[in-house]
Amino acid sequence: MNKVILKAEDLDGFLTEDDKVAIAAMDNIYGKVLASFRLYSAAAGERERENQKENLIHLYNDMGKLMRAICDKESGLQVYCFRTPHEMHAEISRVIAKLRDIRTGSDEFIYYIQRAYEKLFYLAWGGMRGTEKNYLMIKTPVTAPVQNYAVHKITNIDGKIENTVMCVLLRGALLPSMIMSKEIEEYSSNAYVTPFALFKIKRDETKRETNMEYILDLDRSYFDPAVLDGKDLIFADPMNATGGSFVTVVKYILSQGVKPRSVHFFNVISALKGALRVIRAIDCTVWTCWMDPALNESAYILPGLGDAGDRINGCDVEGKGRNIMQLIADYGNNIAGLYRSQLREIEDTVLGRV
Repeated sequence: MNKVILKAEDLDGFLTEDDKVAIAAMDNIYGKVLASFRLYSAAAGERERENQKENLIHLYNDMGKLMRAICDKESGLQVYCFRTPHEMHAEISRVIAKLRDIRTGSDEFIYYIQRAYEKLFYLAWGGMRGTEKNYLMIKTPVTAPVQNYAVHKITNIDGKIENTVMCVLLRGALLPSMIMSKEIEEYSSNAYVTPFALFKIKRDETKRETNMEYILDLDRSYFDPAVLDGKDLIFADPMNATGGSFVTVVKYILSQGVKPRSVHFFNVISALKGALRVIRAIDCTVWTCWMDPALNESAYILPGLGDAGDRINGCDVEGKGRNIMQLIADYGNNIAGLYRSQLREIEDTVLGRV
C-alpha cells in the first residue's frame, strides 16, 4: 500500500509548554468529573443523586471558564459559544445535547449534524457585517394574474466562498463535507459547487492515544494537487479528537508543493488537545460548535458522542468495508436528491471526468 504515516509523538511535538499546562489543568478537573460520574451512577437514593448532579454542574462550569480562558488567547480557535451573542448559546447547546444522546437514532442524528454545520457556516461567514449586498431574483410557482418573482437581498460573500475546495477525510467526514459544500452553494450568488478532494485516512485502533498512528492510503485517495493550489481548503470532520488525521493529510498536501490560500477545519465537537495540536502544526483556523475537555486512553473524546462515522453511516460488516460509492448509495434517495450537485462532483473526482 502506498501510504503516509504520522505518529502521536510527532503530534505532541507541536504542543507548547503552555499548551501542556492547560491540558493538564483540564485533565485534572475532568478527573474529578469522572469520579462524580461513578458516584452519580451508583447513587442509592434521589438525594445523593441530586448532590452529585449539583457537583457535576459546578465542575462543568469550572471547565467552561477554563476552556474560554484558553481559547480566548488563540485566534485560530473559533468556538461557537465563545464567538456569538449569549442568546444564541442555548440553541447550540440543545443541538449538541441531541447529538450526544444515546437515544438519538441515525436519521435524527443526521438531522442535527446538518443543523450543526449550518451554525458553523454562520460562525465563519454568515454573520459578516459591513459586506456589500447581492440580489437574487427568484421565479415562484405562482402564475396568476402573471408569473410572479421575488427579490431577496443577501450578503455578498462570494469572494470568501467561491475559491473553496472540500477536502474529505473518508469516511466519517463524507456527509458533513457534502453538507458544508451545499451551504456554500446556497450562499453563493452564482450557485458555486465546490470541487472535492478525497483522502482515505484511518488511525490504528489497536494502539493507544499515546502511541497512535495515522495512516493515509494514497492508493484509495482521489485528488488533484493542481486543484488545491491557491485555494481555500475546507475540511469538515464532525469530531476532532487528536487532530492526527487532519494534520497527516494537510502535511502531505503541503509536501506536494501545494500552497493553499487558507485552511479551515470545521468540527461539531473538538477535543481541547486535538484543537491545540492542529493550530500548532498547521497555519489554519479551527471552527467548532463545542470544545470537549479530554481524551481517554483509546483517543476518544470525553464526554463525546461515540463514533460519529458509525452513527452517520452505520457500521460496516467486519471484513467488508464499504467503498465510497456504497456509502453514498446507503444514504438513500433523500440525501442523494438534496445533495445531487455535490454527489456529481464526488463521482467525477472518483471516476474521472469525461
